[in-house]
Amino acid sequence: MQINGAIALVTGANRGLGRQFTQQLLERGAAKVYATARRPELIDIPGVEPLRLDITDQSSIAAAAEVATDVNLLINNAGVSTYTNLVTGDLDKIRLEMDTHFWGTLGMIRAFAPRLAGGAILNVLSALSWFNTDGATAYGAAKAAAWNLTNGVRLELAGQKTLVTGVHLGAADTDMMAGFDIEKADPADVVRAALDGVEQDLMEVVVDKWSAMVKASLAEDPSRFYTLP
Repeated sequence: MQINGAIALVTGANRGLGRQFTQQLLERGAAKVYATARRPELIDIPGVEPLRLDITDQSSIAAAAEVATDVNLLINNAGVSTYTNLVTGDLDKIRLEMDTHFWGTLGMIRAFAPRLAGGAILNVLSALSWFNTDGATAYGAAKAAAWNLTNGVRLELAGQKTLVTGVHLGAADTDMMAGFDIEKADPADVVRAALDGVEQDLMEVVVDKWSAMVKASLAEDPSRFYTLP
């Protein structure tokens, strides 16, 4: 899909990867970009159309869909990490992870799919779609669900020729990862790779070596990641 001339909607556009998506879409010649957030007043990028959207609220999704009727590129970027474990963690936080990454993404796709024939959906996923880590197992479970959601809707929308692209990355230098002293990718590089993937009609974009290594490990013994006492 060519981004030049496209009409895009970006969720979670006020910071991090979402802000980069919004800026780079404009730079690539998108005809219109709906930049959405729960607080659209925080969006300060010239040339976009700010739009209020909370993807965990179906009525908010429906209201946005009524306004953005001309979208042909949907970028599901909005996310949350509560750093919660599944067995002992707060169930409300676990539900928030699933409501955001699975139900919110699905809600957006269901609302916009009828107008995306010949267009594209890009879902921001994670290397954690393919493994998990103690301290954030709810996030891993939610991203795994979002990964297979991506595979499922790709099959369902193939008949209307909608490209569905999943983007997997490790850590990016965003607010979500601010407290971690680890190697982080530049958000601009992540978004550039993701949008290149859309323009090349790729089903999957694996942004970094870490994500590629995790994906390759799925064929191996899980003890590579999980050493039990």
